[in-house]
Amino acid sequence: MEGGVLSLQPDQELDRIAAGLSGAGALALLLVDAEPLERIERRYGGEAYRSSMDNLQGLVAELCEEVVSGIEIFVTEERSRATIAAFIFCPRSDYAFYANTLDELTGRMSRELTLRARRAVYPYLKDQIDLPVGCCVVLLNPTVKPERQILQAMEDARRDALLERELRDREHSRQLRNVILSGDLNVRYEAIVDIHNAQPLGYEALSRGPEGSDLSNPRELFRRAEDAGLLFELDCLCRKAALEGAHRIPAGSTLFLNCLPTAIGDPNLRDDGLRKLLESFDLQPSDLVLEISESESIENFGAFREVADSCRELGIRIAIDDAGTGYASLESIMEIAPDFIKADMTLVRSIDEDRSRQEVVRALNSVALGIGAQVIAEGIETEGELCALRELGVRYGQGFYFGAALRADPS
Repeated sequence: MEGGVLSLQPDQELDRIAAGLSGAGALALLLVDAEPLERIERRYGGEAYRSSMDNLQGLVAELCEEVVSGIEIFVTEERSRATIAAFIFCPRSDYAFYANTLDELTGRMSRELTLRARRAVYPYLKDQIDLPVGCCVVLLNPTVKPERQILQAMEDARRDALLERELRDREHSRQLRNVILSGDLNVRYEAIVDIHNAQPLGYEALSRGPEGSDLSNPRELFRRAEDAGLLFELDCLCRKAALEGAHRIPAGSTLFLNCLPTAIGDPNLRDDGLRKLLESFDLQPSDLVLEISESESIENFGAFREVADSCRELGIRIAIDDAGTGYASLESIMEIAPDFIKADMTLVRSIDEDRSRQEVVRALNSVALGIGAQVIAEGIETEGELCALRELGVRYGQGFYFGAALRADPS
């Protein structure tokens, strides 16, 4: 067979793949479990799914070509499930390929898909996606039909991919558990300012995992915590780390402290427990705003209001984060009547050039004024965005436009 990459479907091309196996005497199969892409089809339809699968299939072919040259590769899609397979027809006599190159390709495929697959499925899936890679080698057995050997190889490679996912999940859980046990978090304090006179209102504590690791991305940090069932523990640690480093912000500043709705179970956010916690860090209740993150929705407003009311009795204010991104945040505004409403950065981005964004923020500001709250615009990056928000009556903002966030440590 001639070298190159062909796009095939294994359930329709078994005869041709079997001929390749018979000719080479062996083949290597790399299987990519693309199950996360099924969410694209459910949310956005078949055309979006088809486009994403085509992009991912092209990426798999590209990665194979980067490592293997002069050998024919069949890059295939299994129509019955979200699976991409690459059949590599290397002569059985090429021991170096099967002993060394194949392992190199499998490892590289796994690493590069972690880094590059998000571009293949953008804009439908914006977070990092897990695409485990399984590997199988088929040695031609003349007593068994080649087609049967190929189908068995697909199942063997699928089990290998599942094993890779389980091993990866275990390693991710271990890394996260170590972060929680060691308290190895990096905290930054981003200024929140009055956009009309540049006077600071306070600082939001932003938690990151260890520098240089993929846990330094906060979305990935909390996604892994959710997968590992450690979301509550991580949330508590982030609050503790933020309070410990609060001495780095200017005296008299308000600290915006993020917490998930599940924080209602934390005794440190209840009455005497909260008062003692703040005293241990030389903070007054009036110095604190609890910022309720909508990365998970509030499931019990009655229980949450009880905690919010007890916080308010102490003098702590409440903010709702990510407002305007969905029904959950709007429902939270109606049920809790916060002191601050934070307009998500997706509403702020290029708002000076987008009439629809302007109208949404205008409406949000009107709601805020009606309940005695103030809007804080997140993610301001340009002068144009700042001017547009001023014209819309928004009072407070935060983002790179106002400078880099403060580090929690003096280094």
